[in-house]
Amino acid sequence: MPGLNRALRLPCLALALSAALGAVASAAEAPAQLTLEQLYRAKPYKGQDAQDPSFSHSGHWLAYRWNPYGEPGSDLYVRNVETGQVLRLTSPQIMAAYDAPEDLARFEAKYRQQVDETAARQAREEAQQAYLRGEKVDLEQWDRADLARVKPEVEAKWTRDEAEKKADAAAAEVEKAAMARLEGAPAAAAASAPVGAIAAAASASAVAAAAPASAASMPAKADWEWRDELQKWREKNKLKPADLYPGVSEFVWAHRADELVFAYRGALFRWQASKGAHIEPLQATQRKLAVVAYTGDDAGYVFRDDKRVLRARFDRGGVDLINRELINADDAERKYAIEQTTLSEDGRWLAIVAQAPLAPPGDDGKPGPEPKARQVEIMDWTQRFATPKKVDREVSDDKQLVKPMALYIRRVPAAGEAPAKQAAPVFTNKGGDVWFETSDVVWARDASHYAFATWERERQLLRVYLGNADENAAPAVVLERRGDVGHEVVGVMQPHFTPDGRRVVLGLDAAGWRQPYAIDVATHALTRLVSGDFEAPEVLGFTPDSKAMFVTANKDDFASMNLLRVDLASGQATALGAAGEYYRASAVSFDGRWLAAMGGNWAARPELKLIDARKPGAELALTDSNDKAWAQVDVLHPERFSFANRHGDRIEGYVFKPPGWQASDRRPAVVYVYGGPLGDRHIVEVDSFQQTAYLFGMYMAARHGYVMIAVDPRGHSNYGRKFSDANWEHPGQPQAEDLEDAKAWAVAHLGVDTARVGLTGWSFGGFQTQYTMYTKPELFAAGIAGAGPTQWENYNSWYTGRTLDRLERGKPVLRKYSLLPLARNLEHPLLLVHGMVDPNVLFQDTVNVYRELLSSGKDALVELYLDPDGVHGLGGTVKPVGMHRKFEAFWLNHLGEGAKR
Repeated sequence: MPGLNRALRLPCLALALSAALGAVASAAEAPAQLTLEQLYRAKPYKGQDAQDPSFSHSGHWLAYRWNPYGEPGSDLYVRNVETGQVLRLTSPQIMAAYDAPEDLARFEAKYRQQVDETAARQAREEAQQAYLRGEKVDLEQWDRADLARVKPEVEAKWTRDEAEKKADAAAAEVEKAAMARLEGAPAAAAASAPVGAIAAAASASAVAAAAPASAASMPAKADWEWRDELQKWREKNKLKPADLYPGVSEFVWAHRADELVFAYRGALFRWQASKGAHIEPLQATQRKLAVVAYTGDDAGYVFRDDKRVLRARFDRGGVDLINRELINADDAERKYAIEQTTLSEDGRWLAIVAQAPLAPPGDDGKPGPEPKARQVEIMDWTQRFATPKKVDREVSDDKQLVKPMALYIRRVPAAGEAPAKQAAPVFTNKGGDVWFETSDVVWARDASHYAFATWERERQLLRVYLGNADENAAPAVVLERRGDVGHEVVGVMQPHFTPDGRRVVLGLDAAGWRQPYAIDVATHALTRLVSGDFEAPEVLGFTPDSKAMFVTANKDDFASMNLLRVDLASGQATALGAAGEYYRASAVSFDGRWLAAMGGNWAARPELKLIDARKPGAELALTDSNDKAWAQVDVLHPERFSFANRHGDRIEGYVFKPPGWQASDRRPAVVYVYGGPLGDRHIVEVDSFQQTAYLFGMYMAARHGYVMIAVDPRGHSNYGRKFSDANWEHPGQPQAEDLEDAKAWAVAHLGVDTARVGLTGWSFGGFQTQYTMYTKPELFAAGIAGAGPTQWENYNSWYTGRTLDRLERGKPVLRKYSLLPLARNLEHPLLLVHGMVDPNVLFQDTVNVYRELLSSGKDALVELYLDPDGVHGLGGTVKPVGMHRKFEAFWLNHLGEGAKR
């Protein structure tokens, strides 16, 4: 059994992290007065992570998008990995030369607004709590300050409106007089009438317009009217993403030279290492441009707008269109249009993915009306009367609306070359009511071959295709798997060619774990590249000689993800990153000497690290993304633990123990659970500061003496197929078993009072909390369920169809997993939390289960906590500090204080 095999290699109880993570803080290190306002302050403790690290072909330079803590946008940085020289290529000051003054003024004003609003929100939160403690606090000061800004604006607008009304009235009088003279006088007299009177009247009109009404004469507004004006002003001035300086959106390196092209606000720029920090503008068309690649000879670059792919050279003006739109015959059954274009590295070949409308052409040759996806209404509660708005919702019993797809292979014409006749597609799929998914098309480095993978869910058919660089030849199926291939394989089946083009590498779930396999291009033989009970979901790259591969994997610790160099001949894997860190957003240099990744853990929050592949474990931090004030609230670190469930599976978790904890204590405890698939994530990860499991766990342990636990039961991703498939045909049941075993283990080993253990979770964890409390009602003393799907037949079919059970068109078969019939079994207090405009898990899920609870007499046991304008993670009126204040009160009320018993 995979779980048992791994358990033999690792300690049965993995208590405590390495010395780098540190032991649990002592009572002296854990201030008793840590507050939620400190912990969930309005200004985050962490800035943005570095994004898109990428090395130049020579390996001498590393580029990444990032900004220091507190700065808006993601600017472009380059670092010479040999000398340590760092150049910041963009900033608001640098890019001011290319922005309109109006844009610059808006960026500056909106950034000041963001700073002011953040400070005001923090001050308001602290004042509210001071007021509740009985202190004398002015809670109206923020509204008064905003009204001081609103009133002059309202008065100025009234003054302008009044002046415009006067001018319009005066002009109307002039026109009226002129028409009266015209109608009452003979034609000759009218024609010869002096214009002096008319001119005088017009002058009087102008004077009237130039003398606006005084603001002092504006009718007085009642307090309630000013409150309405304040609300409208706040809504109008609400910050939007486009209001703030964005920085660089993307960049690409040249194939050989140490230079790159990047995109900023739809314009393109070039940087060359030989020119220091100087950047050169290339294209600024007021269309949203994105850079694709350099041309094969590095003499130019390829870029795109909405669908067109264009080519330009550095040494001359003009552009070439290299993916001319598809030509469809008048009588064609399907009219295809380009959706995606993939260019080979040498710039000589294109793979064009096209789609056609689902509706066939009518007699006029034009497509008929497209079938409409299901839409559901959610309510907007911000207006005087609630108004509905529609969101798309494809549920399990809906027909699939997959558009017909075609793949074209096209040779890129040389500059000035006449277009060749369009070839037929090399691959098609009819679409319609089928579940068809495909990977991206990838090219071998020498452009001799391309590859892609497809997954047909209802047929349980996984295929990998390999094609030659030929406009007319269909690709061959080089791998076919039918049946049990793993429900999460789609996320890792993206093919990669080795640099020599001899093998195609992609992720499969053929041995119970998502790991890379290689297909020989010549023989089509399949080879497993790593072995062992661990997940390796991401291929990062290869050495230039194609003898080694770089992957991310949780080989040595399920709670971390390290960077491995894998020998492709022997399968030997060498960990390159430091033990006990989780690495994300990783990149490897072309020569295989360097890696870059966001790496960190609970004791050293993540930063961009530079890792020398020749010195495993050695790394250099390149960024500083964290506020130093974090140290003031970082009062406890969790301990890792694991236990064997009733089936012998290893269940991972972590626990915050309060200061003064002893194994003989009988303290209250709360268990945090998610329990559903997360792609390549789960909850117990050594760099995750999840706001409830980690931050609130730390707070409740330090402040109230609770034992706060997070566990990953079966159902999670990244623990192998046995875990990720656990929900199939019985969602929630395996997790409930594991939670029962977790509670028993905690009572035996963590000083927990068996009668005072609560359960909480969000989203799937909200479902899991309810499922457990309805099916094992005696197990937990209280529960908090956030935004949980209670009626799976109403959730997205893309998730439910690969997680819960097979679907049946036209029949909501997932209704058998509804929590509504189970709710009557509730025996202990339950708090239901939801955002009322949640477009993901619909608010109706909580309303309907709440109705069932009330109708079964559970009124005294159930509470509702709602965010009127919150979405799936809330974020409306309810802020994290307020939500956890509610959680704190709920646990203290139902589980009591955490003093030892």
